[in-house]
Amino acid sequence: MDTILALLADPAAWAAFLTLVVLEVVLGIDNLIFISILSNKLPVQQQQLARRIGIGLALVMRLLLLSMIAFIVSLTNPVFDLGIQGRPDGYGRPSFETAFSWRDLILIAGGLFLVWKATKEIHHTMDDEPTGEALDKQGKTALSFGSAIAQIVALDMVFSIDSILTAVGMTDDVPIMMAAVIVTVAIMLVAADPLARFINANPTVVMLALGFLLMIGAVLIADGFGVHVPKGYIYAAMAFSAGVETLNIVSRRSKAKKRAAREAIERAPSNR
Repeated sequence: MDTILALLADPAAWAAFLTLVVLEVVLGIDNLIFISILSNKLPVQQQQLARRIGIGLALVMRLLLLSMIAFIVSLTNPVFDLGIQGRPDGYGRPSFETAFSWRDLILIAGGLFLVWKATKEIHHTMDDEPTGEALDKQGKTALSFGSAIAQIVALDMVFSIDSILTAVGMTDDVPIMMAAVIVTVAIMLVAADPLARFINANPTVVMLALGFLLMIGAVLIADGFGVHVPKGYIYAAMAFSAGVETLNIVSRRSKAKKRAAREAIERAPSNR
């Protein structure tokens, strides 16, 4: 109790908490996009429940991982090394390496899953002919609730480990990490339904979000091989693309309103 009161009175602890919340929210966008796209493939009456369960499981998973913080940190220790390294970069570090830790293997597996999932979704989005597969939007076969939750849990694990390791790099105080995770997941819970409705109502946004997942999967694989792509570049590219798509949406809606107004005038009887 005294430790928590001391943290509440420490400005540095508050600064670390706010910084962590911002970072966790940014890192959580990837997870939220995946949950939104996957839940939108379920029957309407199950979509909100799937999103809440998925985000709730993300919270439980991250809190459990925080309680095993020593074990999580040990995941960064290499378990085997193939002895292959790339040329040194400007900082003297190898451009890539094959000394794999459990974290690297989890990131590679998660990245491969995201690349596969996004590629399949893009294919089915562009294919007008029903195939009867579970991922096919045009087919009669729908994604089952259990399958959706299983896929959400699998990606929750990947994003949770990355999130916790980010938190460990920011502060040593577990209560601050837990508070930041709880606040972040609460924000995700509030934002999940509006984001899912927005993605579902704008087909072009679905393709953009799938492109984001494809890029994130490639970055996770690269990170697993020791190729560290600055996250700032990734999120800047995502923000720029989202900004351009927002302008396109506003432009399309404006044109649709003008077209509807012209048609209404043309259909109205002339005043004589």
